[in-house]
Amino acid sequence: MYFAGVDIGSTFTKIVIIDSKGDIISKVIVPTRAEQRKLANKIMIEALNQANLSLNEINYIIATGYGRFNVPFADRQISELTCHAKGVSALFPSVRTAIDIGGQDLKGLKIKDGKLVNFIMNDKCAAGTGRFLEVMADLLNLSLKDLGEISLKSKRKVEISSKCTIFARHEVMEKISENVPIEDVIAGLHYAIADRIVRLVSQISIEPDIVVTGGVAKNIGVVKAIEDLLGYKVLVPEDPLITGALGAAIIGKNIVEGALSRGEEIRVGCRRLEEVELYW
Repeated sequence: MYFAGVDIGSTFTKIVIIDSKGDIISKVIVPTRAEQRKLANKIMIEALNQANLSLNEINYIIATGYGRFNVPFADRQISELTCHAKGVSALFPSVRTAIDIGGQDLKGLKIKDGKLVNFIMNDKCAAGTGRFLEVMADLLNLSLKDLGEISLKSKRKVEISSKCTIFARHEVMEKISENVPIEDVIAGLHYAIADRIVRLVSQISIEPDIVVTGGVAKNIGVVKAIEDLLGYKVLVPEDPLITGALGAAIIGKNIVEGALSRGEEIRVGCRRLEEVELYW
């Protein structure tokens, strides 16, 4: 049997297909765009081709993320908080705190025995999210993916005190005009975003093991700053973008296995294939 999770986030759309053992056999990550229904169909077809499967062979599909109601072939929609907790726990069973840093939001999750027990979110302000770093990378005329490595060369990070992205931008411009080394400025930015992240997530009490996910988890400078502020090493998945989609696929697997154990019949989806063709 096969199960799929589709996570339409604010910045990236992800899909994961797993088999009956829970192993990932296919995954696709693409930028999110306006036509989310078409995008969901496109990446599903890409993931199916990658796994050499047809849609009818997928036993259950769960959609999650902000755009979860724009997946026409999904059997069910589930909150990204629940799916992230399930996905992170599958990768790191010892996790107690998960910090998901996306392009436009920040989530702190408290997890116990693989289940979400508390959470806190910031989806109203760019501070503490990937958008903060995007703005600064544009200002410095640097690639977003290069910020982490550059910051590690810093000998003396500067302090960026403004909590607002707009005001922090002005602070950075001032530091540059004062000929402060670029690596010290970037290191200061990383500690500024890490401080906002830690302050928010501390409201639900941070306990190890701690896992950092989301696109910003790929930035080694931010991860190091979080570790320095917490005094703990943090864990980062090999692919920190797919935990929500993975969790969704695992929940779908659990739903089917639970139904089969009770002797219930599971409908498998010719209907979904027709809808994919209709909206494609």
